[in-house]
Amino acid sequence: MYEAFFGLREKPFALTPNTGFLVQLAPYQACLNLLRVALGEGEGFIKVTGEVGTGKTLLCRALLNLLEGERYQLAYLPNPGMSPVGLRQALARELGVEGIEDLDAQGILDALHRRLIELAAAGKSTVVLLDEAQALPTATLEALRLLTNLETEQAKLLQVVLFGQPELDATLERNEFRQLRQRITFSYRLRPLDVKDTARYLNERLAVAGYRGEPLFSAAAIRRLVRGSGGIPRLLNILAHKALMVAYGEGRRQISVSHVRRAQLDTEGAQPFLRSTTPWLGWGLAAASLSLLLVIGAWPWLAQWREWLP
Repeated sequence: MYEAFFGLREKPFALTPNTGFLVQLAPYQACLNLLRVALGEGEGFIKVTGEVGTGKTLLCRALLNLLEGERYQLAYLPNPGMSPVGLRQALARELGVEGIEDLDAQGILDALHRRLIELAAAGKSTVVLLDEAQALPTATLEALRLLTNLETEQAKLLQVVLFGQPELDATLERNEFRQLRQRITFSYRLRPLDVKDTARYLNERLAVAGYRGEPLFSAAAIRRLVRGSGGIPRLLNILAHKALMVAYGEGRRQISVSHVRRAQLDTEGAQPFLRSTTPWLGWGLAAASLSLLLVIGAWPWLAQWREWLP
């Protein structure tokens, strides 16, 4: 809708976790560096947690890209809400084990063990990356721990990286998971972005999308974006996208505080932050949404109307 107006090749704030838009901010780079070091140690579980929308899936995919072609054999499991048998089957498929449909639970485990030994003999370290790990059922989480018992005299045959929401921490605090908790050798907690991070985040994503020009978001608009999103990248993307829509509808070439405010009113996920920062919430969400749509819809008509003026 607004790409051509702002000189963009594509949408800069899409919600799809595209690693081409990964900005090397301090918290992201620190997390990736820790993961590389931890995997180099060759033992135990590694845990990365963060609130919803802080970029865990994007980091998981970035790690996959970083490790591809190195000495690692990677297994990516994006939907861990499965039974223990389902977990073993999914892992076996990822590692190239054939004929698992004809095996029982013990047969799959034995086949996995043989495959892990083969990979270790070939100089490969096997790493399992589990996204949305807070959704792992209790029995499946225990089955995962037992899989890491597979080892040679020199090293573990399997490493596990868990990416999850803070609920994962709460689960692991339970007494029944004390053994697994002791095996977490490295952990990292993603923090929200501050104003400096956000300015770089916005500008670099815009540059990747093709923008060339003066800063598109004013300093005040960036501060409002941080307050209105809590520094959560997913909410930043939503609010920045809608602010661009509003500015486009008004024919404005720079995003102001008023554009961000209107985007906040139109975004349900920003309401907790909106209540604490915006005294005029009483306008009503429905009215705000209608206003945003009317402004955007009216822009082509307004442009033509201005051409008719003397």
